[in-house]
Amino acid sequence: MPRYFFNVIDGRSIIDNQGSELAGLKEARVEAIQLAGAILRDEGDTFWNGEEWHMNVTDASGQSVLKLCFSADDQGIAPEEDREVETQA
Repeated sequence: MPRYFFNVIDGRSIIDNQGSELAGLKEARVEAIQLAGAILRDEGDTFWNGEEWHMNVTDASGQSVLKLCFSADDQGIAPEEDREVETQA
């Protein structure tokens, strides 16, 4: 089975040196989406800074086969819990 590597670049590089053996590109797409979802869930508070991060999926030869890009930015409206803190201060 082919091996795919899921590298994350978000101001720092998180290089996947181990990789995952998957049946093919379709499974690599599923794995990339699941991994990206877990990162967004776990790092959600730090994600809203407007900076892009991406996941570059490579095959065993180092060839890029998939790239997922993410960016989020508040558009000037503070979330409700932030407004409550501001009014209490």
